[in-house]
Amino acid sequence: MYHSNAIEGNTLSYAETYAIIFNDNAIKVNNVTAREIYEAINTKYALSYVLDHIEEELSDAMIQKIGIYINRNISEIDGYRKYNVLIRGAEYLPPDAGQIRQAMMYYVYNYHNTVYDNPFQKAADNHIKFERIHPFSDGNGRTSRILINYELIRSGQCPVVIPKDEKNRYFEFLANRDVGGLQKYLEELSEIERQRMKHFIKETC
Repeated sequence: MYHSNAIEGNTLSYAETYAIIFNDNAIKVNNVTAREIYEAINTKYALSYVLDHIEEELSDAMIQKIGIYINRNISEIDGYRKYNVLIRGAEYLPPDAGQIRQAMMYYVYNYHNTVYDNPFQKAADNHIKFERIHPFSDGNGRTSRILINYELIRSGQCPVVIPKDEKNRYFEFLANRDVGGLQKYLEELSEIERQRMKHFIKETC
């Protein structure tokens, strides 16, 4: 949660994010905006929603629900965007607002009907496609990174955390539509998490 929000410019520290998510009053949170606080809270609830529905097939309704959670008390959206947007730093334009519903219908269809070599390739390909559609007025990055882990967890893989310090590398994969590069990156991150979890289990046994 911390890294995903930090990638988008959230200035909360790791400790502050922890305090907000787990209601830890021992840690003071100062000099941050209400939006930054809501971003942490919203990511928590969006992720909880996905984990509660991890056995369900990805659907248009599920994607919209995640986006609504991500934007709660910030944009208060009720679904896909209704106006055109620009992506900061991108050299392409996302589809017009009037094309979003059809674009997302195809996105979900192709998500289920495209044959992939493995879940990392599937997650990488669909992450890039989602970012190019940019279906929400805000919170697209946070939403699509949750969808990466939705796919990996469903497939029995360890979830990934894209470090904020490596956001430029991550953004290059998106800008270049480099599915293969992003796939390998996700594999690396998943292995790091697998080793971390293995060490944690060993330490607690």
